[in-house]
Amino acid sequence: MTIDAGRFRDIDPGVRVLMGPGPSDVPPRVLQALAAPCIGHLDGYFLQIMDETQTLLRFLFQTDNALTLPVSGTGSAGMETCFVNLVEPGDEVAVCVNGVFGTRMCDIVRRVGGKLLRIDAEWGRAADPEAVRRALKGRNPKLLAVVHAETSTGACQSLQPLASIARETGSLFMVDTVTSLGGMEVAVDKTGIDAVYSGSQKCQSCPPGLAPVTFSPRAVEVMGKRKTPITSWYLDMTMVRSYWGSERKYHHTAPINMIYALREALRIIAEEGLEARFARHRLNHRALVAGVEAMGLSMLVPEPERLPMLNAIRIPAGVDDKRVRKALLENFSIEIGGGLGELAGKIWRVGLMGHSSCRRNVFLFLSALEATLKAEGMKVAPGGLQAASAVYEAA
Repeated sequence: MTIDAGRFRDIDPGVRVLMGPGPSDVPPRVLQALAAPCIGHLDGYFLQIMDETQTLLRFLFQTDNALTLPVSGTGSAGMETCFVNLVEPGDEVAVCVNGVFGTRMCDIVRRVGGKLLRIDAEWGRAADPEAVRRALKGRNPKLLAVVHAETSTGACQSLQPLASIARETGSLFMVDTVTSLGGMEVAVDKTGIDAVYSGSQKCQSCPPGLAPVTFSPRAVEVMGKRKTPITSWYLDMTMVRSYWGSERKYHHTAPINMIYALREALRIIAEEGLEARFARHRLNHRALVAGVEAMGLSMLVPEPERLPMLNAIRIPAGVDDKRVRKALLENFSIEIGGGLGELAGKIWRVGLMGHSSCRRNVFLFLSALEATLKAEGMKVAPGGLQAASAVYEAA
């Protein structure tokens, strides 16, 4: 069999401004690290890179947990890692659901044989801690799980009240920080979180492909007392930690160059400083919201529960969702996301994550959205850019 290799073009997607729900724009330094020479996954130099990556991840998670590492897979692999290592068949697991990713948690609980207690909240709102407490009255689930930053809605969940409930019920506390880690505080040790996972491609501004996770000593103890084998060989932390720990026992071939890239992305975060990074995300979010509302549009999530890195904008009546997103991409090279699940066709999801969270992108998006909506025949109130500018001037 022969094939004409010339028919396949060079890869050149063109420049995009990534302002959707992920991935975010990747800094040139991270791309440069990604292109460094590939070496063996047990090479002494790479083992040092692994150690440094773990140190930087502990800094970002704000934890001293020994079992902290990037899982070789995307954020959903991180989600599955936490569940398959901590849940055995018959274990009761309480999951707070207020969007797509809480629903995905429920699916995994069922697949691993857990006994699911689903606690639903309105999409676009945070779960009410008192409703969670009522749902758990008289129960002691093994695990209480929640999404910190629900990417499908832009809602932010306050963690401390749920951590307290988990302690009251003797439950492990698991948190999805795929969208929040690197853009707002995820204080693992201070909050009392036992299992946390994230994704490399959002506020960390690394290409997709790694899922940072961290497990408390209590969670590690639970893994060690299992009565049944962990159902996933690949995601079995009792083996993977031997590769990432001092034993350096071979488990799988790590994605060497992706770990180079993650280490560089984490180094950039450390250089900026966590508080400065979180403040930058909050400021750009406030400016974008001010501009959007000045144009006559509204946000899905009430102000106290909004994420700073994922902005859910209600689509005005009579405006075609897909046509607007297509026009933004084709005319301005801006990518934003549409709604998922029950919010499909009802919201736009605009990301201001990591490297993409900057003043330039706020002004670019507001200008492009105004022009696109006018082309759709919508009467747009003037003053979007002025409102955003006022936020920056007052900062």
